[in-house]
Amino acid sequence: MAEQRASEDLPAKPELDSQLREIETATSAEDADFKRREARVVAKLDLYICPIIVMLQLVSFLDRGNIGYAATQGMITDLNLVGTQLNSAISLFYPLYILSEFPAALIVKRVGFNRVIPAAAACWGLACLGNGFAKDFGDLTACRMLMGMFEGFLMPSLTLMLANWYKRDEIGLRISYLFIAVAVSSAFGGLIAFGILFMDGKAGYPGWRWLYIIEGAATVVIAGLCYFLIPSSYTKAYFLNEDDRAVMRKRAELTEAYSGGQGHYTRAEFMMAIKDVKTWLHAFIQIMCLTVIYGFSVFLPIILRFGFNFSVEQSQYLSIPVFLWGSIVYAICGYLSDRYSRRFIACILCAPLGMVGYSMLLGGNHLSVGVKYFACFLVATCVWMMGGANIAWLSTNSAPDGKRAASLGIALALGNLGGIISGQIYPQTMAPSYTLGHAWSLGAICISFSLWWVIRHIYYSREALKDRIREGTAPEPEQFSDRAPSYKYQH
Repeated sequence: MAEQRASEDLPAKPELDSQLREIETATSAEDADFKRREARVVAKLDLYICPIIVMLQLVSFLDRGNIGYAATQGMITDLNLVGTQLNSAISLFYPLYILSEFPAALIVKRVGFNRVIPAAAACWGLACLGNGFAKDFGDLTACRMLMGMFEGFLMPSLTLMLANWYKRDEIGLRISYLFIAVAVSSAFGGLIAFGILFMDGKAGYPGWRWLYIIEGAATVVIAGLCYFLIPSSYTKAYFLNEDDRAVMRKRAELTEAYSGGQGHYTRAEFMMAIKDVKTWLHAFIQIMCLTVIYGFSVFLPIILRFGFNFSVEQSQYLSIPVFLWGSIVYAICGYLSDRYSRRFIACILCAPLGMVGYSMLLGGNHLSVGVKYFACFLVATCVWMMGGANIAWLSTNSAPDGKRAASLGIALALGNLGGIISGQIYPQTMAPSYTLGHAWSLGAICISFSLWWVIRHIYYSREALKDRIREGTAPEPEQFSDRAPSYKYQH
């Protein structure tokens, strides 16, 4: 059956080679005209699709990360949290989040992005709003676990939605938008938290409760809008005309010819992801990356408040420039990575700055608060670039569609184990030095840095094998995948 399907789905090799040459070059007048029309369509996608995914990612991380700001505004005292209960509440967001990510990656394309994404957003928005009425640790934990279960649908859905609309050489920059939104959400979180301080006591509620209520209600409203704004497919997209749809149809045909898939996932494609060592290496690195991202984005306000001894107001607004800097750096690096199709260098250049930053934070009491605050900017230069570049590297080097979906599902699901870890490495009992958290994050960056070199070696080795296949000195794989000689890795 697999052989029959392969013969039906894949074009003959001469036809495939012709299509691949069409992707890479535009020498004829017809090709030049198509490139012009295609550029117009991509601009429309950037105008109508990207703002939706950025907004959803932004509110997602606002809702999960606001617990750090709430903790500095009195939530710990009001809910009578003791010991490591705050850390437990942070960590317990992720078990159901992880369990929901992988099935989300497998079903979202079949059920429909326009259905799954708005429904999930509305549900986690209601759970976030519920945090504003929590009375104790149990209420807080229950709401965060529900938030995690529904937010787990978002990241794989958005990543696959991008792969559904964009070509592989375009997707890296757009995935970078998701991680830029994470950094921007942290900055906005500080701004919103600072503004909501002035609502403290309104209607008898402390400011931290208003933080949850307002952000949760906003998410529900955005979810309702997304039901109408997310198209079910390019054939029904309200912002595309007939000529645009013809261009999208051509792009889909070329992408299917290259990636060997049409959205019909099979067990064989799933097993390709399971058996490919690069899936597990990228997934392990993603655990390291997300440990650092979640630890830094959630606990920075707490570190500024209880580690650097800033006031509540200062800990809110001083976090804003750090997170903004991280988003700017990632935006620039994501663009350059896509522009030159270089994934490895984007990963490898940022890591040493993070190592220096965490080393400075571990420097002890002899370093001034100003120096340690500067170290936070060095860390911000690194953290979002790491996670975004790693997942973009895996996505652009996985085919066919089923293998890509499974690989991303595994990497994103396992990666969020980093969320569980990050919630435990900054206990309040270790304030003001927070040695465990900084040391763990430093080690995670070092491990990622080392494994990226291993992955680079794997990709170059596989390209060398493909050269031997073309020369006829090595057998060609029976099934099409990224291991096929016609598929070129980006590294």
